[in-house]
Amino acid sequence: MGMRAFGRRMVVAVAAAVVLSATTLSTASAAEKEPTGPLQPNIVAAAIYSVGQPTIAPPGANDWNCKPSEEHPDPVLLSNGTTANAYENWANLSQLLADEGYCVFAGNFGGSPGSFLQTVGPVAGTAGQLATFGDKVLQATGASKLDVVGHSQGGMNPRYWIKNLGGASKIGKLIGLSPSNYGTNLFGLLSAIQAIPPARDLVGAACASCNEQSVGSDFLTELNAGGDTVPGVDYTVIQTKYDDVVTPYTNAYLKPASNVKNILLQDVCAQDFTDHLGIPYDPIAEQEVLNALDPEHAVTPKCVFVPPVVG
Repeated sequence: MGMRAFGRRMVVAVAAAVVLSATTLSTASAAEKEPTGPLQPNIVAAAIYSVGQPTIAPPGANDWNCKPSEEHPDPVLLSNGTTANAYENWANLSQLLADEGYCVFAGNFGGSPGSFLQTVGPVAGTAGQLATFGDKVLQATGASKLDVVGHSQGGMNPRYWIKNLGGASKIGKLIGLSPSNYGTNLFGLLSAIQAIPPARDLVGAACASCNEQSVGSDFLTELNAGGDTVPGVDYTVIQTKYDDVVTPYTNAYLKPASNVKNILLQDVCAQDFTDHLGIPYDPIAEQEVLNALDPEHAVTPKCVFVPPVVG
């Protein structure tokens, strides 16, 4: 997301502060297939579509009758980025995963029910809602564990679930697309906001998670204390050096460990110019997600020119 696009989205978030309560999540009862929207080529097109239908599920997701196969025994839970609803974030990858034989699930967390803007409440609350949804997925599918794929905050907040809410015994893999693991200074803008209490409070009223994702925040300091990973969970970070939201881009990475793999897209394909907004729809990143979910059948991504999303 470019600075102007992020700024526009932040303005919308501030305007919506009076209706955002960071409560409840949108789910369907078990044994039901939710209505889904069409496949989309990028997050901008998906966002435009979801303005009128912000609660619709992404294609291929939320078939509560889905039973995991022997090849893919763990269902996949998709975790949204800050301000994004499930359809907006996943209207391409969800169908790809379903086509590959995965049971795929996605929901809206950390925002007012039915709101276009999601994942804006306090990160701990969003992670708690995600954990509750994850338990429903495990119950419906009969699986013992699930894998989580998250974008931006959605790649970071499951770590709160893992560390504080019992997720270590329920999550096999956590795959983050440009995750905000060590926060962002947003080219200095977010850090400057934190130094001005009225501005910080204004942002926090609409988007508490924005302040919590600032570099050096109390939330991130506590989350990363004592090590940023736990044994028994496999972590993959997929990042682009053209990230214009998580800055510096290296703040996405987790500390080196035997169960951590940090991937830079430009090491895979120098012609990939995708940015933060584009990475969930980037075909090279999508293949790396598939590889992380099923490393025994990993395929080298086809290197093609991928321009940044214009937003």
